[in-house]
Order: sequence, then structure tokens, then C-alpha cells
Amino acid sequence: MERAGIPASAVGIHVAAIEQDTVLLSLNEKTPYNPASVMKLLTTNAALETLGPAFRWTTTAYATGGLADGVLHGDLIIQGSGDPKLVLENFWLFLRRIRAAGVREIRGDLILERGVFAAYPHDPAAFDGDPLRPYNVGPDALLLNFKSLALRFIPDGTATRVLLEPPLAGFPVQAPHLLEGECGDWRARLSAQIDAGGARFPGTYSASCGEQTWYVHPHPMSHTQYFDALFRRIWTDLGGELRGQVREGPLPADARRIAQWESAPLSELIRDINKFSNNVMARQLLLTMANRMTTLPANPVHGAAVVRTWLGNKGIDAADLVIDNGSGLSREERVSALMLARMLVATWRSPLMPEFVASLPLVGQDGTMRRRLTADPIAGRAHVKTGRLDEVRAIAGYVMAASGRRYAVVCLINHRDVERAHEVQDALLQWVYESG
Repeated sequence: MERAGIPASAVGIHVAAIEQDTVLLSLNEKTPYNPASVMKLLTTNAALETLGPAFRWTTTAYATGGLADGVLHGDLIIQGSGDPKLVLENFWLFLRRIRAAGVREIRGDLILERGVFAAYPHDPAAFDGDPLRPYNVGPDALLLNFKSLALRFIPDGTATRVLLEPPLAGFPVQAPHLLEGECGDWRARLSAQIDAGGARFPGTYSASCGEQTWYVHPHPMSHTQYFDALFRRIWTDLGGELRGQVREGPLPADARRIAQWESAPLSELIRDINKFSNNVMARQLLLTMANRMTTLPANPVHGAAVVRTWLGNKGIDAADLVIDNGSGLSREERVSALMLARMLVATWRSPLMPEFVASLPLVGQDGTMRRRLTADPIAGRAHVKTGRLDEVRAIAGYVMAASGRRYAVVCLINHRDVERAHEVQDALLQWVYESG
């Protein structure tokens, strides 16, 4: 900490032996700090125990009106339940099931029923002023493909080709001019303009950049507009036709179910959330708990209440816990090292421990820890979640020491200069491995 220029007051540490109920090291353990993405451990752990590891989200298609010779003389309704990973390939299979049910042409409208989540404002620029970042996508009961786009820029002779994934109906792409010169900040030079009318790049792209892919959140498009464009493209590719509009609305009383899609189980999806620190999925998960565990509208406040109740039932004091959205992508969220360590110890002793631990990055091998401590003896012997924001670096997880004893390790650092914070945390993990 001295070498890294980080004062003791900026660090919260708690290292607890799991089997012996002893503390190996503690520093400011009761002080609440911003945990960044380490907050996902609370969200995923609470969900695993309250919803169950086999919990699945369902997306259901309903129809009104008669169906004859492939023509639906009514509306198609798609009802969401908050699936955090309704990605392109899963959505394609879901629409195949609707086609298999005999629907080819929809004479009415496509109605999106997303009432399981309460409507509340979401500003994609509020966190860091960069609404194009995919992690700034807001939650939605019918979240489709993370509401993101992959734009692939390819120099081709004297022009630039731009490939769009997923393809969207009625979404033209205007390529940038191709120039010579250094690559540099190629994204800024594109002068991107992305909205419901398409993607335009009136700037330039350098041939020296080679092929590059830019993942963006088309924030001027609403969730409904994005769903509309993607549905129409895939539905057309499947030989279907939609005559009406795409709009939001409730499920009609006379609607009949014609197809359904189930997500992968929660025990699998929390691996994406924790190993790769998926903020959008974590937000969806917090709201799902609010929807399933309370009779109140599913919003972040009610999701936070579920987590607090879950901790209280374990006898863990959550008085200083602050949950904003459950993902850690927040300037407001706070948790103490002691509270996190107590949760980790309790989880190790629970029957769902294997599912939870398997969701954490394995040090030196995968997830957000794949490039850290790769040449050290601890590699492959610790499961550790990381967190990173401006002025925040955090880790929390489990270490199997060289002695064979296991420890819960938490280190939260909040300081204006955290460039070398990872050195402190890596040294802590290695020390626990060697001395524990």
C-alpha cells in the first residue's frame, strides 16, 4: 500500500478462515466502501438462494383472432419476464417456434407486454456521460440481445465496408470515408450518428486500423424500436410478414398461447454475470427478484429490499448496505468488507455453494482474472470477483491456501489514485495463499 501510494484509510480488508471461524487479517472492515462490480456477488448469491438454481425466465407468444392458411387475423403478443439473455440465436429459435405453430402472416399488430417491471426513467448518460457504451443499457422485461449493436469496419480497396450485427430492418448504414494515416482514436474520428433512422458515419476511417469492431448501445432507439427492427428482419428471413405496427400493451383477455421460450437456468446465467461482469444482466436479475419475491412493482428499491431481507435471514447485518441497481455500476452503492466476507463464509457452508463458486472468475485462468497472477502458485487455486470504476478497485472471493485451508478474502479500495491498486490486491491474494 505504501509503494502504491494508497493510504490505509482508503482500504477495507477482511480475510476469514472458513472452517475455523478465525480472522487472518482485518482493516477498516466495518467501513462501507464502493464495491464496484463486486456488488454482483450479493445480487447473484441472493438470487441463487431466493429464486433457486433451476429458475428460468419464460418469453411467451400469444395470439388473438383466427388463424387460417398461415394468416393470423389478429394480433401477435409477446410477453416478457425479464430474461437477461434473450440473445439473437435464442430469439431466432423462439420465432421459429411461432412459425411452427402455423403463423406466417400477421394481419394485426405485434404487441409487446412488458408489465413485470415497473416503468421508471433511465438515463444512459447519467453514469459516465457515454450513453453509447453497452453497459449503460437500461433494464427491460423484453430485453432483446442486450439492446446492442456490433459494427464491424473493414477497409476494402478505396472504401470502408460496415457490417451490422444483428441485422435490423429499416436501419441503413452509411460508411465513413477511407483515408490513409495513423489509426489513433478511430471511434472519435467516425463522428457517429446512431438513432432509429440508422447509423451514419460522416467522419473518416483509416486503412491502417485494419478490421475493427465497435459494440454500441443505440440509445436514441427505444427498446420497442429496437425490438421492432430486429423482429421484422428475422421474421422476414423466416418467410413471415407483419402488416401492422409494433407497440406496447397489456395481454388481451382472449389471447391464447401459441409458443414459449425458456432461458438457460439461473445457475448458468450467473456465470456470465460474475465471470464477465455483465452489468445489464445483473440489473435484470435484481428486478426479477423484486418481481418474484414481492407483490410490489419490480423496481430497484424493491429488489434491494429482497437482498436486505435475505441477508437478515442469514443473521448478517446490512445496516450500511446501499444498493442502487445491483450491478455495481454506480457511484452510490456501498458495502463493508466484513459484511461481504460474512456472506462468503455463509455461502460456502450452504448447499448451493458449488453453483455460486463456479460462477466466479478462476484466478489466472478465466473471466476478469484470466490475466492476473498467471505465473504465480495461486493460479487456479482461487475464485475471485473483481470490481473496477474510477477511484475504485475491489476483489472478493475464495482462496485455497497452500496449507489446504480455505479463506474468504475481501479487499475494497476507494482512492483518487488506484492505478497500482491491483498490485496491492494481488499481493494480498498471494500472501493468503502462502500464509493461510
